[in-house]
Amino acid sequence: MNLLQHLRETRIVPVVDIASVNDAVPVARALQEAGLPSAEITFRTAAAAEAIRAIATGVPGLVVGAGTVRTVEQVDQAVDAGAEFLVAPGLNPAVVARAVTLGIPMLPGVCTPTELEQALSMGLSLLKFFPAEAAGGAAYVAALAGPYRDVLFVPTGGIGPSNILGYLAKPNVVACGGSWMVKADLIASGDFAAITRLTAEALRIVNGAKELSRR
Repeated sequence: MNLLQHLRETRIVPVVDIASVNDAVPVARALQEAGLPSAEITFRTAAAAEAIRAIATGVPGLVVGAGTVRTVEQVDQAVDAGAEFLVAPGLNPAVVARAVTLGIPMLPGVCTPTELEQALSMGLSLLKFFPAEAAGGAAYVAALAGPYRDVLFVPTGGIGPSNILGYLAKPNVVACGGSWMVKADLIASGDFAAITRLTAEALRIVNGAKELSRR
């Protein structure tokens, strides 16, 4: 899979915490029904690996990744479960090295120019910018484009319907991560219809901006 191309096409990466593996497939199908063919399942819960496996085998056509990957062991668990890409909150050289060895695309998290240069030294130029809003928001991302014109970002953290377009308008932003359409309370209550509705609304915002940019 070409992760960069996928991100350019979708523009949104739903960041999902799955507490019960039984919710994995319904959540993935809710996203897919809305027209969003990807999901990042975080390793913030004990069900993460099995949730990824359930989606990888049970929801054809949906690109499933693993998020909050902080250890080498989690890299192995995610890949074994069928994850097609990895996302981390920070830049752990051992984790990145393991992902590279296994040949799986990875977005390590960076927040400073120093971390960014560390990532570049590892051969990575498509990076997660986290925590986006707390670290300076879209203006900070735009400022990084000056000295680092060869780097692309997926900002995550504090992004929602009210500010996502400010990020996506930046040439060095390919997509944004967000969890507002897959909130834990919606998953816990089984309100998968609401997930579909919120995801569809998010896609309308993004696709509307695409149309305006083409005019």
